[in-house]
Amino acid sequence: MNTPIKRHLGAALLAMAAVMGIWTVPAQAAGNAIQNVSASRQGTETIVQINLAQPLAAPPNGFVIDQPARIVLDFPGVDSALDRQTVNFEQGNLRSANVVQAQGRTRVVLNLRQSATYKTQIDGNRLLVLLNATHEQAAPASAATGAPQAQTVHFADSLNTQQMALRAINFKRGTDGAGRVIVNLPNNQVGVDIHQQGQNIVVDFLKTSLPADLRRRLDVTDFATPVTSITTFQMGDKVRMVIQPNGDYEQSAYQADDQFVVELRRTQPNPDALVQGNGPGFHGQKLSLNFQNIDVRSLLQVFADFTHLNVVVSDSVTGNLTLRLKDVPWDQALQVILRAKGLGERKEGNVLWIAPRDEILAREKADLEAKKSLHELEPVRSETFQLNYQKAATVVAMLTGAAGGAQSGAAAATPAPVLLPGLSSSAAPTSRILSPRGTVLADPRTNQIFVTDIPSKLEEVAKLIAKIDKPVRQVMIEARIVEASDQFGRSLGVKLGFLDGRGIQGGVPGVNLAGGTNATISGDYLGVANQTNQPGSSAATLADSQFVNLPAFGLAGSLLAGATPSSLGISLFNAAANRFINLELSAMEADGKGKIISSPRVITADLNKATIEQGTEIPYQQATSSGATAVTFKKAVLSLDVTPQITPDGNVIMNVEIHKDSPGASTAGVPSINTNTVTTQVQVENGGTVVLGGIYTSQEQNQTDKVPLLGDIPVLGNLFKNNSKMYNKNELMVFLTPKIVTNAEISGN
Repeated sequence: MNTPIKRHLGAALLAMAAVMGIWTVPAQAAGNAIQNVSASRQGTETIVQINLAQPLAAPPNGFVIDQPARIVLDFPGVDSALDRQTVNFEQGNLRSANVVQAQGRTRVVLNLRQSATYKTQIDGNRLLVLLNATHEQAAPASAATGAPQAQTVHFADSLNTQQMALRAINFKRGTDGAGRVIVNLPNNQVGVDIHQQGQNIVVDFLKTSLPADLRRRLDVTDFATPVTSITTFQMGDKVRMVIQPNGDYEQSAYQADDQFVVELRRTQPNPDALVQGNGPGFHGQKLSLNFQNIDVRSLLQVFADFTHLNVVVSDSVTGNLTLRLKDVPWDQALQVILRAKGLGERKEGNVLWIAPRDEILAREKADLEAKKSLHELEPVRSETFQLNYQKAATVVAMLTGAAGGAQSGAAAATPAPVLLPGLSSSAAPTSRILSPRGTVLADPRTNQIFVTDIPSKLEEVAKLIAKIDKPVRQVMIEARIVEASDQFGRSLGVKLGFLDGRGIQGGVPGVNLAGGTNATISGDYLGVANQTNQPGSSAATLADSQFVNLPAFGLAGSLLAGATPSSLGISLFNAAANRFINLELSAMEADGKGKIISSPRVITADLNKATIEQGTEIPYQQATSSGATAVTFKKAVLSLDVTPQITPDGNVIMNVEIHKDSPGASTAGVPSINTNTVTTQVQVENGGTVVLGGIYTSQEQNQTDKVPLLGDIPVLGNLFKNNSKMYNKNELMVFLTPKIVTNAEISGN
């Protein structure tokens, strides 16, 4: 009879020792004191009830912190009679409450999951704190940023009848690293509204104006506080201040007469609050344990008393344990104990079941086998699903695992209506969604599928179809290919010759040498023959009498290639007009600029490849293996191949391949293709333009043809040479602009 009493008494003492190892119960003050803190839910509201020894004269002052989400209430002159400083609730948006007494007051901190507003109400010795719905449910979207905007907090009502100017805006760094924004108001009747817009804190000063010297942006990054910058500007009849923070911080605001202060300080871990343990995932309250040869069941009772959880311990849990833990999160300490004794745990709600691992696994295995048997005996039923966007054959392949769990491509052939029964266990793929007893029938004509299976699988099929049978967003991709050219060419040339026509017009041509021999001179042998009337010669030809034949010409690949130059001829002759010196000057110059803009445009669905091309196909003869010839074509086209992917944040990732080809010179009857190609992957914002790449080429060439030695004579050497110059510059730029389009934009509405 004494053994059970001793066991329960020992467990109670151990629980008291564990609690006293961490908390120190504050002495009961003679005045008012907080005796209990509890919470309950009513609809969408969470009500926190704070019981005090005496009624409060007025509601306590408090403020709201958005990051992390907290509500702070201060009770001056009130002590804390609680046996611990942290109370766990897990009621709706409320996680826990920290009650800390210091410097003649008690502070109650309500830890929330998300930011919320609150109201206080005094009911006798009780203070009721009503927490409203979270901002995520009630906050409208910000028109400027599209991010959820926190509900505006009216810090102070506006009592001024006309606009008044702010006096000063300052920033200071506190000794603890906090950033303080100090605004000197014109009086103490200025209305102030505070709300959060995205990551920024927005403060509106109602019915105020901003002097010109205060309209500026303060960059306070170098102060190493949670504040990065402060921007103040006039907006209608109020002044708006935008505070940009960084990192995790706590926000508070207060006003003393005509001075308004917004303070941001780094979030510091509270050693008396919920803290992270040594390992990942341990966030329990810290405790210290020191036991020698304690019964495991009694030790688990200590954890039940400490955590306020409902603990169910299996009868097969036995044995003793010796341990010493100091400042360890309780969930980590529990895991250490369970591992040491080969135990496992399963949690359902606020009930924790502890048993040997083998027992837990056997219980779960039995439950799974029971469910499997139920599925095998459960009656099947049929249901029809109408598909709007997906193809029936594609969904059938996904349900039966015929496509390996992935949708088939757009080019896959659509099969005829076919009944796909449950596959055998040897051939069933791992991605099959239907049960072995399930069948599915696809009708491509009406785009419906008929599924026969157990009710639980039909629910899974309905959820799957609801997720995948949705319209695919489309993207309009426009490419701009700009080709610019700048060409210049110049050429100068000369022809110089001599003709002795005395043999034709009477007399003896040439020069009389010793012995009665005459000599003549001309550009070549035909010119000499014409001059001396040799047999077989024809009439005089001035072209054959040239000593220097270097006319102007265009370099290959330039604007002057194949052009006919302009020329000027000069002839000097004697009085008898039978001896001539002929000179011909030729010159040409060209300057050209051009621009070609190609703009292929294509629209395609998300994650689907689109191709568009425009150009020509050049035919040419090619020998076949039999010796005959066949006509083959080569493409010289402008083409755009693109596969877009729309990201969750509204940007577009594209795999792009652009070809800008043109016909080139032919070699042995086979044409060549001048190509310009860009292949890349790029991410662009919706409607933005990105430069994919560019090619810049510059060609400069100078050529001089001259007679050796004579062409080097200053000034006169120009009669024995020609000069040609070419300068070509080409530039190719490729731009790409994607735009996510809606159905209304496609239809033109």
